[in-house]
Amino acid sequence: MIEHYGQWVIRWRYFIIFTTLVLVVLTIFGLPLKFDTDYRVFFSKENPQLIAFEELQDTYTKNDNVLFVLAPQDGQVFTHDTLDAVEWLTNEAWQIPYSIRVDSISNFQHTYAEGDDLTVEDLIFEAKTLSEAEMAQAKNIALLEPLLVNRLISPKAHVTAVNITVQLPGKNPDLEVPEVVEFVRDLKEQVHTRHPHLTVYLTGIVMMNNSFPEASKSDMQNLLPLMFLIIIAMLWLLLRGFSGVFSTVLVVIFSALSALGLAGLMGIALTGPSSTAPVMILTLAIADSVHFLVTFRHEMWYNGREKWEAIVESLRVNLMPIFLTSLTTAIGFLSMNFGDVPPFHDLGNMVAMGVTIAFILSVTFLPAMMAVLPVRIKPQTTETVHAMDHLGEFVVRRRFMLMWGMAGVIVLLISFIPRNELNDVFVEYFDESFAFRRATDFVTENLTGLYDIHYSLGAGESEGISEPIFLQKVDAFTNWYRSQPEVIYVSTITDTFKRLNKNMHGDDPAYYRLPEQRDLAAQYLLLYEMSLPYGLDLNNQINVDKSATRVMVIMETLSTNEVLALEERAQQWLKKNGLPSMQVPGASTAIMFANIGARNIQNMLMGAALALVLISALLIFALRSLKFGLISLIPNLVPTGMAFGLWGLLVGQVGMGLSVVAGLTIGIVVDDTIHYLSKYLRARNEKGLAPPDAVRYAFRSVGLALWVTSLVLVVGFAILSLSHFYLNSTMGIMTAVTIAFALMVDFLFLPPLLMKLEEKNV
Repeated sequence: MIEHYGQWVIRWRYFIIFTTLVLVVLTIFGLPLKFDTDYRVFFSKENPQLIAFEELQDTYTKNDNVLFVLAPQDGQVFTHDTLDAVEWLTNEAWQIPYSIRVDSISNFQHTYAEGDDLTVEDLIFEAKTLSEAEMAQAKNIALLEPLLVNRLISPKAHVTAVNITVQLPGKNPDLEVPEVVEFVRDLKEQVHTRHPHLTVYLTGIVMMNNSFPEASKSDMQNLLPLMFLIIIAMLWLLLRGFSGVFSTVLVVIFSALSALGLAGLMGIALTGPSSTAPVMILTLAIADSVHFLVTFRHEMWYNGREKWEAIVESLRVNLMPIFLTSLTTAIGFLSMNFGDVPPFHDLGNMVAMGVTIAFILSVTFLPAMMAVLPVRIKPQTTETVHAMDHLGEFVVRRRFMLMWGMAGVIVLLISFIPRNELNDVFVEYFDESFAFRRATDFVTENLTGLYDIHYSLGAGESEGISEPIFLQKVDAFTNWYRSQPEVIYVSTITDTFKRLNKNMHGDDPAYYRLPEQRDLAAQYLLLYEMSLPYGLDLNNQINVDKSATRVMVIMETLSTNEVLALEERAQQWLKKNGLPSMQVPGASTAIMFANIGARNIQNMLMGAALALVLISALLIFALRSLKFGLISLIPNLVPTGMAFGLWGLLVGQVGMGLSVVAGLTIGIVVDDTIHYLSKYLRARNEKGLAPPDAVRYAFRSVGLALWVTSLVLVVGFAILSLSHFYLNSTMGIMTAVTIAFALMVDFLFLPPLLMKLEEKNV
């Protein structure tokens, strides 16, 4: 049947080539793919932490922001030049697209008493005209104001910030964030031109969002060409013929372009993780072609077949193994849909499409091209011819030593798996090559943090936030948080109530405390709200019916475990000391990222387990042997365990990027097992060889192809380790290590195991 199919391919070779070109052209109408610039893309719509955070942001002001941090060379913020820069930037920042609020020490609404009246005005106005005494007074006020210190002014007054809150429409997310970033970067240059003594840093959620597509574009611009060059070089070293190299390169390119084009037509957008799909497809698509061409060369050179006969024979020998390896690889990547991170769903689906297309092209387009193009088979060097023979002979002679030695290594490495812990630091997804990361590190060290937790504390009734008991509980919660070593800053409405109470008692410091009567607190708040200018209201702190208030906690850069531990302590405090209406979980970007790692790895383990069951069933069916299907589980499972054991020994921290590796690699590592076992069984069943001779035959017929394809895979995924995006680099490293271990197990452990288990059948 397969022979008839091979003859059909040769007969219709020109039609197949033409049809392939037409279909590829049609698929690339989906290019280019859009980039999704919102960090929320990492969370499914059903994610409970995302739902909680969205509800909080619907109640209060949005949390998306750009933070300008100004660092004067003289280390003094309260000078005419620096304060003038802050004032100018505060005014200009209102022009930033989609900005809804601007906060700085310049426009901070300072309150003080004038007789029986409450005066509310900008803390700094017309900075150039301020006297030294007025600047000293403004500095003293700012450094005593808990709403400013460690948020907009450093305790040493050597760094200050301007915070812009933006509300993106969300209609064109791939355009809105770059629009904001382009404007603020231009504004940064203007500040530097006007005030060259200032160093300006840009951070915030919007800048982080923009770093995701920047990371993706950087990887595609730098890693793709490098991978492509390596593929060509390795193909040339292996095949040593223009026709084979040229045809394989076309298969690889068509597979990647078609998969990306189909993804675009399906509405899939590129994100940080999914941007690695082209590199993965280029890497994986080469394997099918290599197996076909190695057998094709072997039949022409060693068995003296004519070109068309060699094509038919290569299809007969390889079609089923190639189909199985492609199917199992696709299943492995599709298992990523079980995870809780949509970008990994997209990555799995795009690579699965690419692998499927590569299989179709390798059994249609590739043999058709080889039937059309002239083929000159150059003899391999003696070293190349005999290398796999020598390895096969070594494995046969040393099989007992290898089996027990490899078993010891496997058990030793797997024993280190418990040293791994689920942990992550999401700011460190970007290395120091990103301006956002450098700015965030500087800001965390000198002013404030990017990590936060928000609480919407309810009073239990409308207008209830003026209730003294509620305010006392909120203030106690705030003070508890301020006493925690990880905490940099806490924003709370109780500080405003204390300040207003002092103001309404003639600015007597003794009255810097919460009002003791509900009606007075409500009057103070109403008077203050009526005095606030447009855009600086209290909507970011209290809800519409004044039944709840937001407490914002800003922390140092913490790992996910540290964030969750702090939130757990806060929940214990609220349960023990808070009102029933205050029993609410914290919500924020940090909380979302802290929870996603553990949830994703649990779901991915389920997906990997299902993929393993499906792959095992396929192998049992394809190999027509329950025994060999079960034997294949060992080299399929062991490499991932060895890789995670080595990671536990050397690193010990498993984050979001590594949470998908088990599912991702299970479909890849099985490829070598399938090809090796298929050749071993062919030698046993068709040629009647004894197990040692069958092992030698498997090494001779498929060993070189396995070595080359594994090397390409290792190099391809190792190239991902050069990514400046941590999720991609760690995923690349771990996958490369897993594939290297898989080849080691298939060459040094599986053959001795087969000979041991079959020694009674000789």
